[in-house]
Amino acid sequence: MPGLLRGVARTAVVAGTATAVSNRVSRRQAGRWAQQESYAEPAPAAPAAPPPAAAPTMEEKLDQLKDLATLKDQGVLTEEEFAAQKARILGS
Repeated sequence: MPGLLRGVARTAVVAGTATAVSNRVSRRQAGRWAQQESYAEPAPAAPAAPPPAAAPTMEEKLDQLKDLATLKDQGVLTEEEFAAQKARILGS
């Protein structure tokens, strides 16, 4: 009978130790997964870039040039500023 009790006791100790180790490993693994998930959170999506503006039509360019000429005649724009804006409008 002492051999049987020793066998049962040994089995209980081994089973208890195995359960404790298994629980500890499970907790550590769950902690690591939680940590990885916090690192792997996707960054917020960048706002979509607006579509490129359509090239102005010749009519729109002429209207802009007329507005610029009016501003130059009123003395709001200098000759250099008018020339720079005119080049920008015609170059686009």
